[in-house]
Amino acid sequence: QVQLVESGGGLVQAGGSLRLSCVASGRTLRSRNIGWFRQAPGREREIVARINWNSGYTFYADSIEGRFTIARDAAKNTVYLQMSSLKLEDTARYYCATGAVGSTSYRYWGQGTQVTVSS
Repeated sequence: QVQLVESGGGLVQAGGSLRLSCVASGRTLRSRNIGWFRQAPGREREIVARINWNSGYTFYADSIEGRFTIARDAAKNTVYLQMSSLKLEDTARYYCATGAVGSTSYRYWGQGTQVTVSS
């Protein structure tokens, strides 16, 4: 069982930056894929970025357009999402998720952290 806790969300003006953190407990994130997702009101949840813990391979949604960076800290069993040049349309609740070792599906989810971008 993996427990995930997100933090770092808040209210920011358009063009600003935020760094989200996802701290894992219960099990190590080693050998897992970890994703950041977001869901805005009235919209479906979408993946924002993904990282493979062992290889460091990353994936980003096209909508991110190079503005976000996903990274991991092994010592802290933590994954970060650095968000820059934030846009109004980035407003959403952001979740981190992971699955079983080696799995590409997401079984464990955090409670999310709200990001609100204002004009």
